[in-house]
Amino acid sequence: MGQHVTVAEEFSAKINEERRKARIIDLAPLGIFLLMTILMSIFIEGFFTVSNFISILNQIASPLVLAVGLTFVIVLGSIDLSVEGVMGFTGSIITLLVLNNKTPYDLGVWGILLSVLAGTLVGVITGLLHVKLRIPSFMVTFGVASIITGIGILSYRGRPASVLEPMFVDISQGTVFGIPYLTWFAFLVCLIGYIIQEYTAIGKHVFAIGENESILRSTGINVDRIKIIVFTWCAFCASIAGIFGAIRLKRGEVIIGYGFLFYTITAVVVGGTSLSGGKGGVLQSLVGVFIVTVIQSSLILLGVNPYVQSAIQGSIIILAVALTVARGKKFIIK
Repeated sequence: MGQHVTVAEEFSAKINEERRKARIIDLAPLGIFLLMTILMSIFIEGFFTVSNFISILNQIASPLVLAVGLTFVIVLGSIDLSVEGVMGFTGSIITLLVLNNKTPYDLGVWGILLSVLAGTLVGVITGLLHVKLRIPSFMVTFGVASIITGIGILSYRGRPASVLEPMFVDISQGTVFGIPYLTWFAFLVCLIGYIIQEYTAIGKHVFAIGENESILRSTGINVDRIKIIVFTWCAFCASIAGIFGAIRLKRGEVIIGYGFLFYTITAVVVGGTSLSGGKGGVLQSLVGVFIVTVIQSSLILLGVNPYVQSAIQGSIIILAVALTVARGKKFIIK
């Protein structure tokens, strides 16, 4: 057993060494972000203003939390297409459990905790289906997304509830140093994700699985358990994002998460996390979220048609994936 642990540690050390060597490359997205910010401040009227920066910080809350969870899944070499569904499911449940105009429940903070728990359990189920039935992650998460979207619609029977909870109003409107509460909370989730990634065995094993799963299995590490934990963490983050959506809209419906999947995957990949697994991280995804949000904000200030904005976003992710393939990495979603 001691030998197995030694081999596992050596393999993890090798991966960590490669990550250290790649840090210069990892800084490229940050350089791009800074250059973009400077150029847009010069050429786009209204970009370099306090109100626009506050608007950008307000916009990043939900995609940043989603990106923190999705980063771990993508580093595994997998994908989770259920995050939009989990967002909508959790957002639908929370509005029925706090003070609302549809049900007699008024559970307050307990309603929030129960909703997050329900969304997180979706991740547990997803992980179990993925590892036990050996279903590819994109297929199982696509199916789970459809199921929980249906359950979300059934929960409010086609008529979404409006939130009357005073706490939601306070949270949605509250700020610290002009930055919304939700954005601060998103930064906290990002910090927790970074600590898990850098200072826990699970974080190191996630990178090792993405780099070479078979080697880690040969050392006796329970790879399936780690995968279940990662999908659970991703669902937890999506649940938090769903709560954010319900707080902002003050109503719960399954479309709360609409559009966030593509936005978040784009941000994670643009930030430098490889879709083939084994490379990237939470801080890279933070930079990626800022890059995509700044681009979106600039396009809005320029008056670009929303459909053209979607086309530009699609072009960005295609380019990012092409760069991944160009580096010689195999591109296989597990």
